[in-house]
Amino acid sequence: MSSWMSSPDTKQSLPRRFYARATADVARGLLGCGYAVFRDGQWIGGLIVETEAYLSHRDAASHSARGRTPSNAAMFGPPGSLYVYPIHAKHCSNLVTEPEGIGAAVLIRAIEPVWGCDRMQRLRRTDDLRRLTRGPAMLCQAMTLDRRDDGVDVVSDPSWRVWSDDRIQGIIESRVITTRRIGIRRSADRKLRFIVDGNRFVSGKAGDHRRPPRESLLELAADR
Repeated sequence: MSSWMSSPDTKQSLPRRFYARATADVARGLLGCGYAVFRDGQWIGGLIVETEAYLSHRDAASHSARGRTPSNAAMFGPPGSLYVYPIHAKHCSNLVTEPEGIGAAVLIRAIEPVWGCDRMQRLRRTDDLRRLTRGPAMLCQAMTLDRRDDGVDVVSDPSWRVWSDDRIQGIIESRVITTRRIGIRRSADRKLRFIVDGNRFVSGKAGDHRRPPRESLLELAADR
């Protein structure tokens, strides 16, 4: 693996100010960023290729729309902390945004798997890389994320890294597409989903892309 894609423990996590911004801006800015956790002596994760922004009281689809509760409390926490919630015996992971107390977050919908793929394949019971992290519940299963991670601060926790790489960001710049969010009924017309155009690890329909979804960020970066 090229030095610019070395182990996540060599990377510096994004600062808190990155997350303390408008949620849609953070959701777009997270595309191409590394997203990795250290589990049982091994880093697991990849590059973010799909996100969705969930706002506070202004967004009927957001868990925080009706205010703070014991189950969504982490969503009102410090920017750069995790909000992990259960859904149908699985989980979804979000990064909290905007100032503490607002109740906004970015759902990490899909990553391109890079680190710990062997472990993810065992957990997902498939050798197909496209079936490891192509969707928020798949991603959490592959990375072993659950309610125990709820409220963890990815800015300071040594077992987490979320970082940006200039080489990958140079590729992302011309490949960002904004669409409606997936699988919701309320506020369904709002374009708050961000994807890497042409990336084969993005969930949803091929018609969401301008390019055929066959690309990989790693392959594109290696060609540069």
